[in-house]
Amino acid sequence: MIDLSRYTRTITNYAVLYGMKIVIALLILFVGLWLIRRLTHLLHRLMEKRGVDPSLVPFLSNIVNILLKIMLIIIVISQIGIEATSFLAILGSAGIAIGLALQGSLSNFAGGVLLLTLRPFRVGDYIDAQGQSGRVHLINIFNTVIKTGDNKTIFIPNGPLASGTIVNYDLEEKRRVDLKFAVPGGHDINKTRDIIYNLVAQDLRVFKDPAPKVVVSETTGTDVTLLVRVWASHEDYWDVYYALQENIKDTFHKEGIV
Repeated sequence: MIDLSRYTRTITNYAVLYGMKIVIALLILFVGLWLIRRLTHLLHRLMEKRGVDPSLVPFLSNIVNILLKIMLIIIVISQIGIEATSFLAILGSAGIAIGLALQGSLSNFAGGVLLLTLRPFRVGDYIDAQGQSGRVHLINIFNTVIKTGDNKTIFIPNGPLASGTIVNYDLEEKRRVDLKFAVPGGHDINKTRDIIYNLVAQDLRVFKDPAPKVVVSETTGTDVTLLVRVWASHEDYWDVYYALQENIKDTFHKEGIV
């Protein structure tokens, strides 16, 4: 005859034993997640106060967050009663399968590491890459976020970004501003050139070194094209570009130059 009371006691004992382990494991999980969130936030603020490059702050915070969560999962699994070595072996086998399935994501992760190691750009730089132009807003583990001039947010995967062509407009302190003006060939070229030089000299944002240049770049049967080249800081590039065009056009009009 089956002894139901013995089976009941056995089930009860296992329920009490493993039930307590599961409760403790869940408690460790919730407290651990709260602590990880707090530690990651504190690390983020500490790096900002210490002047760590803004490009590195979110990337390092995410890496630390992931590593701490992996450690927490191992602790929780061990608390339930599963040996960590067995769990790590299963995790390793699963990792290989997941890695094969997520080759694109791993490529983006590797691209993120390359971008932060080689530093072709930093947060705040204006870049042109993968057919998109904008100011770098954030460098994440798998993608880079840029903001366009009309406030669009673009997410570019780090894999193609790291292996493609990147144009950084803010890497150098100085940028050259190029302007072209076509004037009738009958006008005095030297006088026209002097007008442009005087206007350029009045703009304090234009550097004296390298010196501004106004040269004849091309001639046609009726027109002469003047090429104006001046240097300014990358912050003032567009302001100088638009201001010189407007001032030169207005002065030409006053001087009777078409």
